[in-house]
Amino acid sequence: MNRTILCLLLASCCAVSSLSLAQQKEAPPVRLEAIAPGLYAVLDGAGARGGAWIGENEVLVIDTKMDKRSVDQTIAEIGKITNRPVRYLINTHSDGDHVNGNQYFPERVTVIAHENCRKEMLLPGRDGKPSPWARPELARFLPAVTFQERMDLHLGAKNVQLWYFGVGHTTGDAVVYFPDEKVAFLGDQMFATRPQLIHSYKGGNSFEHVKTLAKMLDTLDAQRFATGHEELLDRAAVRGHIGQLVSLQAKVESLVKQGRSLDEAKREFQENESRLVESIYSELKK
Repeated sequence: MNRTILCLLLASCCAVSSLSLAQQKEAPPVRLEAIAPGLYAVLDGAGARGGAWIGENEVLVIDTKMDKRSVDQTIAEIGKITNRPVRYLINTHSDGDHVNGNQYFPERVTVIAHENCRKEMLLPGRDGKPSPWARPELARFLPAVTFQERMDLHLGAKNVQLWYFGVGHTTGDAVVYFPDEKVAFLGDQMFATRPQLIHSYKGGNSFEHVKTLAKMLDTLDAQRFATGHEELLDRAAVRGHIGQLVSLQAKVESLVKQGRSLDEAKREFQENESRLVESIYSELKK
């Protein structure tokens, strides 16, 4: 074989191997981390952080990762703790890193979400492409049970509460609350180490987001908050998040009143704040 061709082939193999290793590093195996007796955070894998409740007779899972490998790992990790079946699955909202894995759970599982989450799963994507959830073969993995403002799940002696406090990150964000443990799962309703993500194309709104989180704090006695992309947070962190967002909104509003264009306004903020600034700017200009 020509020496040059051989070198190219070897280089190509090395590149593929490097890519595979990089992909593995991006998605370490799923693991469960105890939050309280019977309650776990579902970490790592491909997709957002979720949760699991190991009940007396069944298992409840919160959010589903993005691919079959990660879902299989989730089920396997649960299987190390209990042989009880997964019977319920809650989607906190419609983002792909929280719902794409629905299709890899057993069909016996009942999927639950806010009614707007189901609607948003069927909307075209940000790029305008039709939603894959509109395909008939995936219809059975959409939320089959939806709620509007409040829903209770009674799993043996355990009461799990589902709450809807309003528009924020999207229009269909649910809070899954375990009152005995005082733990609330928020999905992407809060980011602590990066700017808040508001999906304007799904109807999300930053000003409503502030009201929604404040209403949640006023309503629930939750002391710990599990989110899709952060470590467990406390009430002070949520209040701090609200304060930071209000300050950022005030700064954007001041720039709008000065007649600054969107591009001019963005230059007054950190690069990673651009998407949030754009959302706030658009909301103020409506």
